[in-house]
Amino acid sequence: MAKKDTEQNTQDYPWIANYPPNLKWDTEIPITPVFDMLEHTAKKHGNSPAFNFLGHKQNWSSIYDQVIKFSKGLQELGVKKGMKVGIFQPNCPYFVITYYALMRLGATVVNYNPLYATAELSNMIEDSETDIIVTLDLELLYGKLSKMLHNTRLEKLVICKFTDALPFPKNILFKLFKGKEIAEIPENKRIFWYHDLIENDGKIKDVKIDPLEDVALYQYTGGTTGLPKAAMLTHANVVANTEQAAAWLGCGEAEDRMLGVLPFFHVFAMTAVMNISVKQAMEIIALPRFELDAALKLINDEKPTVFPAVPAIINGINNHKKLAKFDLKSIKYCISGGAPLPVEVKKKFEEKTGAIAVEGYGLTESSPVLCCNPREGVNKAGSIGLPFQQTIIELIDPETGKPVGVGERGELCARGPQVMKGYWNRDEANKDTIKNGRLHTGDIGIMDEEGYFFIVDRIKDMIITNGYNVYPRNVEDAIYQHPSVEECVVAGLPDKNRGEIVKVWIKCKEGRTLSAEDLKEFLKEKISTMEIPKRIEFRDEALPKTMIGKLSRKDLVEEELAKKS
Repeated sequence: MAKKDTEQNTQDYPWIANYPPNLKWDTEIPITPVFDMLEHTAKKHGNSPAFNFLGHKQNWSSIYDQVIKFSKGLQELGVKKGMKVGIFQPNCPYFVITYYALMRLGATVVNYNPLYATAELSNMIEDSETDIIVTLDLELLYGKLSKMLHNTRLEKLVICKFTDALPFPKNILFKLFKGKEIAEIPENKRIFWYHDLIENDGKIKDVKIDPLEDVALYQYTGGTTGLPKAAMLTHANVVANTEQAAAWLGCGEAEDRMLGVLPFFHVFAMTAVMNISVKQAMEIIALPRFELDAALKLINDEKPTVFPAVPAIINGINNHKKLAKFDLKSIKYCISGGAPLPVEVKKKFEEKTGAIAVEGYGLTESSPVLCCNPREGVNKAGSIGLPFQQTIIELIDPETGKPVGVGERGELCARGPQVMKGYWNRDEANKDTIKNGRLHTGDIGIMDEEGYFFIVDRIKDMIITNGYNVYPRNVEDAIYQHPSVEECVVAGLPDKNRGEIVKVWIKCKEGRTLSAEDLKEFLKEKISTMEIPKRIEFRDEALPKTMIGKLSRKDLVEEELAKKS
């Protein structure tokens, strides 16, 4: 952030007076390459636990040693500064090793979702100009990528053996009982093995990195406008957000233990799980993919203290039929992000677990966190909290472009050291998203007198019915107060007479029932007549979710529109 921003009158920023104890808004944030975080941790806490993957445990010295050797192997393979290299893996030690090895070389990481279909992979490889992808020897992954070697610009694959990451006897049992999941990989001059590439002395040719200019990764997002595009996050962006989040949450060095069930390839987990853990020498206790019972058992058995999650996961815990059989007391606090956390869901989670749930807010374009409720101090339910250190949040009237007052609605716009350099190869999107030095988020919010922000809704999700603005989150919060509701999604659907009408999709809790008439009666004293859904659909199965477990409004709307086409 420009120096003049931090030196202007801080009386304009009411959040400063309500900042958490021992934390200053204008604190200095280091500008360093991403790799420095791992190097510092390995030197200071080398013997401390680093990664627990299904019982296979490694310390930070072991992780660091593999990173250095893999860096050398990749360098000999031709990886240079600025080259785009993809990571196509679930949560596992190889992900951390690959990520930091590429950071050491100044390459640009491209994070790929392991669930991508071949068409999505192909488009992203071409758009990002990815030359090499590092993956696992699992058919689910390799089966897709082998086609990319023939059909796209992709030049090389690096394969890591999944069973080498498992402890004994799971490594043997996996081969015996799930051998069909391991891909048969033929000899190919364009395919290389991780275990071969790390057979070296680890002496790397020096690479100079400019943290403020050099792009650490391309993080793909639907963003605030249209088709998926790559947010260019610099080394300074990634380090800044990690520093901000670590200080904000007060994680103890080599003390706290991180539960890693959110996917590392997603920007929220990249910062709030992986990078914070690296910086603070926290042990990552990870699952390759989220499964509720497995996550609860992991908490019960391994006693993590920090639990980043999305609201749908928190809600799933609240409604788990056998929650009482799991000991969740080790969790000090849960960091909720990725979607709005309904007030009732937050309250129930804290009552059931004894943990503190703090809601944060951000987006891919800001590495991702911009605001969060404090762990110590006032933790306001329904609020996204206060701006992070050196982060300026302004609410701008979308029509006039001018700031709005306290309590007034405006588009949430941000400036700070974590805000992206821009989108890769998307000039028009950059013009629409970054204006006058501000990142325009597309979210509508308000700020109270204490500097706490509240998201009302996304501009694109706002429903206009008979000229009246309806914000889905406001309606959802009211519906969640009904004791029979487990999940709900509110969206607008086209209507000839009103422009749009409000529809809600609901899954009731097991053993509970609810009628449309009863719900409407329940909502009468909570929201206006215009906000009460005109269409109510009850479902027996869970509502659709995105790759990180967020309820998917988009899927439901597309499904509805497809019925009429």
